[in-house]
Amino acid sequence: MEEPSGDVDREEFWRDFLNRGDAMERRVRRVFRALPHAPRCQLCAAPFAGPAAPIMRAFGKRPADKNPHVCQSCFSFIAKHHGGAEIEASFLFADIRGSTTLAERMSSSQFHALLDRFYATASAVVFEHDGAVDKFVGDEVVAMFFPFVSGDLHATKAVQAAEALLRATGHADAAGPWAPVGAGVHTGLAWVGAVGDEAHTEVTALGDAVNIAARLASSAAAGEILVTTAAARAAALDPTLEMHALALKGKEAATEVVSLRVAPDTPGSKES
Repeated sequence: MEEPSGDVDREEFWRDFLNRGDAMERRVRRVFRALPHAPRCQLCAAPFAGPAAPIMRAFGKRPADKNPHVCQSCFSFIAKHHGGAEIEASFLFADIRGSTTLAERMSSSQFHALLDRFYATASAVVFEHDGAVDKFVGDEVVAMFFPFVSGDLHATKAVQAAEALLRATGHADAAGPWAPVGAGVHTGLAWVGAVGDEAHTEVTALGDAVNIAARLASSAAAGEILVTTAAARAAALDPTLEMHALALKGKEAATEVVSLRVAPDTPGSKES
């Protein structure tokens, strides 16, 4: 990564980097993504395990001591150059529905194993669709899709990732899902950048667009993906899909959404 020239130029640097990035960084990320296997750096996709891990470590691509979700070289950059910019991006939130009830029916170790399996599955799906995992919060995955990591079709990839995650958790299987998951996808303006202090720095997204995606996931039923009309248009979804207004917690106006479902005996995702 090229360093920003100073504080005055930092926001413009981040805006340019997040929207276009460096051609070499994009090529490197594509190569790293093809190497097995998870877990990976959330930014450059360098694998932390598997046969390529020793080589990655030789180039500083080991988990950072202060943030194991990114490699040491990426952490060093974001820790030194805090900042970010407002860009258009797509956001995917997905969580296990009824996790409290599930936890009551399992031992704590069984529930922990279920969450670990969900985390690993979600991470793999997000990386396969050129996204970046922002964080895991309890039983929920938060993922970002923006031009640097996802290209111009970030909305399409976010929707495809949501569908793939529901399939990977068994929603298209006749036996039913091994984890009941609902998801929300939204495309809009958000601040994306490096936050925190020297003890812990990470790249995250902030703003109303992120909150909308979170509220959608909370409202989605198991096997359902709620997609805002903004994301549906950006993803070029079928314009004849039925839209409906959804009241989201904390939002004064209703949000227009389309509902996609993944269920057994259906050839693909479709509106509910």
